[in-house]
Amino acid sequence: MALADALKDKILKLGTKQKLDAIVKYANNPSEDIRITVAIALGMIPTYDSGMALIPLLRDNSPMVRATACESAAAIRAKHCEEYVKKLAFTETDPNVKAIARKAFDQLRDKVA
Repeated sequence: MALADALKDKILKLGTKQKLDAIVKYANNPSEDIRITVAIALGMIPTYDSGMALIPLLRDNSPMVRATACESAAAIRAKHCEEYVKKLAFTETDPNVKAIARKAFDQLRDKVA
């Protein structure tokens, strides 16, 4: 458990330092917590490439990963993620993810021209 916490701290520090390539290496980690942390870190980097890296996380098997990726896409105003977030907002079966996706979709529509 301590190893996972240390890895999550490392990923968040990489996000703070805007180290996109280093973060993306962890996007396929088998641990849901690590993928959630990757989504959070990507939400710290407001670039096109960071948004592109969020797209696979918006399709993740884990509802929590999808929800976090929606929040991050909205946080960095990733226009290219809007269609993925919209799909989750209107077709997602998990009610928590659906609610978060709707909020994120509204933010993307309002903030991006």
